[in-house]
Formats: sequence, structure tokens, C-alpha cells
Amino acid sequence: MGVEKVYLLDGGTLVIDGFHVFWNAGPAGEVRFPCYSVLVQHSEGFLLYDTGYDKAHVEKVLPFEKPIQSDAQTIPGQLALLGLAPSDITHVVNSHYHFDHCGGNHLCTHAKTLCHEVELDAAKNPQPFEKLGYSDASFDMGANYELLSGDAEIFEGVELFETPGHTAGHLSMLVRLKGRSPMLFTGDACYTKESLDRNIISSFHLDPVASLQSLQRIRDVAQENEADIFFSHDAASYGDYKLAPVPYL
Repeated sequence: MGVEKVYLLDGGTLVIDGFHVFWNAGPAGEVRFPCYSVLVQHSEGFLLYDTGYDKAHVEKVLPFEKPIQSDAQTIPGQLALLGLAPSDITHVVNSHYHFDHCGGNHLCTHAKTLCHEVELDAAKNPQPFEKLGYSDASFDMGANYELLSGDAEIFEGVELFETPGHTAGHLSMLVRLKGRSPMLFTGDACYTKESLDRNIISSFHLDPVASLQSLQRIRDVAQENEADIFFSHDAASYGDYKLAPVPYL
């Protein structure tokens, strides 16, 4: 019983400026960064943490982010590498509802969607400066929600913990596999290893003070659990990650 395998599903890349990756620090210039989802194969089912972006939406609403995504890098394309389809997903968890983390949710409306209650409210009622981040509302189409509040172990070996600041109800995830160190997925609480090393948050945030506190929480959780950290948008680290169909065991 418990976690059996973990797969990282490649979702293509986007572009933002270096001053957005490292708020008020830079260096400036285009930074092309990866987007990926996490598939947890568990004795309780298949859990998907984040679902990447929808290319058509980005091309229409945020074309300046210059999406590069092949058919093979969509959620159906990545699941097909594993002999699976969106209909096999039993649970969806989003770190938050920014467009590049929820673009495939509408493919999994049969699944139970575990959602921080504060994040759902923020996504439906964003601050004016958050509207582009929350521009893809398709995540809410037919979703079957189970609302969460606070930290939660949602399955044996799968823990969600609050890391607000980037958004109101941001959730990071810790996964415990029997054959290796725990895997800590930061979501957008921490874009890159350099963000953690330099103690610099991204510019896309609701509360910069809470964002810095969440950086520290990531450090603390990693240290307490002797976990390996997987960053959300780190091109430098991404080359060393195993991508589907290769599993983490």
C-alpha cells in the first residue's frame, strides 16, 4: 500500500523576463523555463499534481510568453507514454490555479479535485493584478471539488503543505517513496534552486512577505525529511530530472 511510482510529465516551455524570475534582482532578459506535472501512482489511484498550460489559451491571452509545446507534451500525450489516458486519473491537486498549472484540469472532470478553499476563492475573485495569472478559468468547468484547509496527508505517503504568498492558497507537495529519499515539489513557492540559494522570490505574488516565509518553510520541510527538492520552473535543474516514461521508484 502507498506510493508505487512517481512520473514527471513534460509540459513544454514558456518565457518570462529574468526580473520576474528574480524579483527586483534579475538579471534581465528572456528566460525560457520548463513546465511539468507530477503523476503519483498510488495504491489508491492516479494522482496528478498540476496539469500544465493550454497552448491555445496562452497563444490567445499571453502570447508574449512564447509557448513551445508539442502534442506529445500535452497531458494526453504524456499519459499515453505510460499507457494511460486522462480518464485514468482519479485525483487532481493543483499547487495553485495560475494558467500554467491548471490548463489540463478540464480533461479530468471525472476525477476528484482536491483544492485549498482559499485558493479556489482567489481564483474566482482575483485581485486586478492577478487576472492574467488566473486567466484560464477552464479548471472550474465541471470540477468535483473536495476543499482543503491547512496541511493534509491526502494519501499514505502524499502530504500537502501550505506555502502561501505566490497565491493565497498555494500548496506544495511531499511524496514518500520506499526506495529513495522523499520528493518535495515546491510548486511556484520556489521557481528555481537559485531562488532558494539567493532567497529571492518571483515577481508574481500576492504577498511578498508570505512568499519569503514559504521559501523558509520549504527549506525546513526539506531538512526535516531529508527530501530532494524539485523546483517548478528551473531549466538548470530540469535537465537532471527523470521524465516520463522513466519513473522514480
